[in-house]
Amino acid sequence: MPRQLIKGNEALMKGAILGGCRAFYGYPITPANEITEAAAFYLPQVGGTFLQAESEVAAINMVFGAASAGIRAMTASSGPGISLMAEGISYIAGAELPCVIVNVMRGGPGLGNIAPEQGDYFQAVKGGGHGNYRCLVLAPATAQEMCDLARLAFELADRYRNPVMILADGYTGQMMEPVDFYSTAAVDPPVPEWAVTGAAATRDNLITSIYLQPDELEAHIRKLAEKYRLAEQREARWENYRTEDADLIFVGYGIVSRVLKSVVETLRTRGVRAGLLRPVTLYPFPSAEIRRLAEQAAVFFAVEMSTGQMVEDVRLAVEGRRPVEFYGRCGGNVPSSEEIVEHVLEWIDGRAEQAVSEVTHHA
Repeated sequence: MPRQLIKGNEALMKGAILGGCRAFYGYPITPANEITEAAAFYLPQVGGTFLQAESEVAAINMVFGAASAGIRAMTASSGPGISLMAEGISYIAGAELPCVIVNVMRGGPGLGNIAPEQGDYFQAVKGGGHGNYRCLVLAPATAQEMCDLARLAFELADRYRNPVMILADGYTGQMMEPVDFYSTAAVDPPVPEWAVTGAAATRDNLITSIYLQPDELEAHIRKLAEKYRLAEQREARWENYRTEDADLIFVGYGIVSRVLKSVVETLRTRGVRAGLLRPVTLYPFPSAEIRRLAEQAAVFFAVEMSTGQMVEDVRLAVEGRRPVEFYGRCGGNVPSSEEIVEHVLEWIDGRAEQAVSEVTHHA
């Protein structure tokens, strides 16, 4: 497939198909609609299945069924639809089924609006449904990553027999950028041994998340927890941008991270040694890398299109060693590089005035 100028949402679906996806079940919602449209157009061309479900609840349960049969399956929605899928996602995690779930975030809560936001971080990273389970969460920042991380999502889902969520904001899904679709052949994974296909060889396989005896359920939960612990050790991914000598380090993902690269360059012209850590995986969060950077940096700034959600994970990672500041916009507003620069410079001036005041007071 040649290089194409393409929307992030469509690039994601093409990447999913290259990653072996052969079933998509979904219900339309803005700003994720192009994923569903692309699935309807492309999956039949590769012998796959597309079905527009009657609701998001139906869609996630169809994903459960296809994943149980060993098919690489996915769905896509936005925040309100993901809310409706929460019970099904918990069932899928409890049954240890691999699948991919895409959330192209929009403004909330409630119906909110259809503008981009990052207010679904807690929903994705902290669980969203009932029980002790986690989704692995990937956060693309470009149309190219929408494609590449879709392929990676299916690999991780199979590796850990767990749902993987791609958490994109509306800008990343809707913008058009050049995307390179690699010449390597599409993935065609074999049917896993644990799948239930209806064949005699799989008759003894059991897909379930019910354990009525407390000790049995506890053993199952601890098994899941160990799986998540391994993922935390092995799968954290991030991008460092000019952090080598940075005193001030921004942390941001998705479209915000692209704005922050401009902020870093502008601040460096003003004499501020700034850098950026961009989490590519929101779970596992790159906590170890943040702790490493805390040995050199004086302060961290979490910037989000929310009232502050990821900032909690940054503070947990820093472990109180350095101050963690926050700047956020919400409601579908994307912070501009100019306003972030102005905010940071005002913060620096305020710190200087506070130091002078403290010296004067002690004198």
